[in-house]
Amino acid sequence: MLKVGLTGSIATGKSLVAELLAARGCRVLHADLIAHELMAPGKPAYEEIVSQFGRNILGPTGVIDRQRLAKIVFADRQQLEQLNRILHPRVLTETEQEMARLKQADSQAVVVLEAALLIESGYHKQLDKLIVTWCPPEQQIERLRARDGLTPAAAQQRVQAQISTEEKRRHADYEIDCSNSLEETEAQVERLYQELRGLAEKPAAR
Repeated sequence: MLKVGLTGSIATGKSLVAELLAARGCRVLHADLIAHELMAPGKPAYEEIVSQFGRNILGPTGVIDRQRLAKIVFADRQQLEQLNRILHPRVLTETEQEMARLKQADSQAVVVLEAALLIESGYHKQLDKLIVTWCPPEQQIERLRARDGLTPAAAQQRVQAQISTEEKRRHADYEIDCSNSLEETEAQVERLYQELRGLAEKPAAR
């Protein structure tokens, strides 16, 4: 099995590339979805997050309102680090369990972990390959504002909460330029998939 990380700064095209890889047969794990499940009422991280950030982050039904939580953590790096300390170990445990299950089901699978903080957490070192998506900073801000309805200042704040695109690219085995058309992005993904598929089928692939 080939374990591949997929990361990139916010609004640079990670989700699109993950979708394109999944359509080609990769088994894609989304760290954000795993985290979302761990934050549900009754789950291990729920009480710890509510205790740390207060009941004001809860919606009417008692579910953690991720937008309210985001406003707190993206305005204060220490709060963001605290949230990451609560969630990351649990997300990684769930990820390892799922990867083990997928390896048992298909020893030649290409498993892609999509996660915003792969490099920050150091987990990229435990993977076989790392893909980094990128686009110019001004395009990143524009996309983030359109997607989440943020002010320019709020969008900039979220971008700055992560390490820079340039730093992420220094760790990449493969880069996907998501600044142009869908067709151009898809062509890059197709070439990459063929290479990953070949690596996964080699006996030495884990």
